Amino acid sequence: MTKVLVVNSNPKPLELSYSRQLGKHFVEQLDQVEVAQVNLYEETIPLIDGSVLDAWGKLAAGAALSDAQQATVARMNEILDQFMAADVVVFEVPMWNLSYPPLLKAYIDNITIAGRTFKYTAEGPQGLAGGKKVVLVESRGGDYTVMPALQFTHNYMQAAMGFIGITDYSNLVVQGVNAAPDQAPALLEEAKKRAEELAKQVL
Repeated sequence: MTKVLVVNSNPKPLELSYSRQLGKHFVEQLDQVEVAQVNLYEETIPLIDGSVLDAWGKLAAGAALSDAQQATVARMNEILDQFMAADVVVFEVPMWNLSYPPLLKAYIDNITIAGRTFKYTAEGPQGLAGGKKVVLVESRGGDYTVMPALQFTHNYMQAAMGFIGITDYSNLVVQGVNAAPDQAPALLEEAKKRAEELAKQVL
C-alpha cells in the first residue's frame, strides 16, 4: 500500500487554515493509501544549533555525545526515517512574509543529511532520496501569479527536494485569500478541483 506522509506546518486549526483544508481534500482523493500525519507545531523538531553542529563533529570524529546530544540525534533520525519510508510526501504550508513558517525550514534541515539523503561526489552533490513524490500544498494571502520571482516558497521547496534527488514534484496553490477575502471560499473551491485532478496523476 502506498504510504503518504502529510507534513503540516500551519499552527492554525483546520477550519481556519486554507493550506490544511486544501491538503486534506487532496489526500482524501488518494485511493488505497496509508496516511501518517506530522504537525510541526505539536512535535519536537530539532533546530540546527551549536549543540547539533558539535554533535555532528563528534560523530564524524568518533567521539562520544552528551546525553542531550544523543537524544537530539535520535529524534532527527526518527524524523528522517519517517520521511524516507514515505512514497508520497504532502507539505501543507502557508506563505508567511514571502517564506515558510520557521519550523518547516527546521524540518527540511532534518531531512537534508549528508550520507543519508545526499552525498558529495567529484561531479557535485548527488541526491539519494529519489523515487518519492512530493506535493507542496500552499496557501498565499496575495496572488503571486504575476510575480513568479517572489514565489520563494515554491522555488525553494522544488530546489530543496531536487537537491536530495526528488524530481517528481507538484505545487498545489490557493492564493489571493487575504487580498480578496470575499472571494476566498470560491478560490478554495477552485483549488480543490485542481487537487482532484492532481490526485489522479500522483498515484
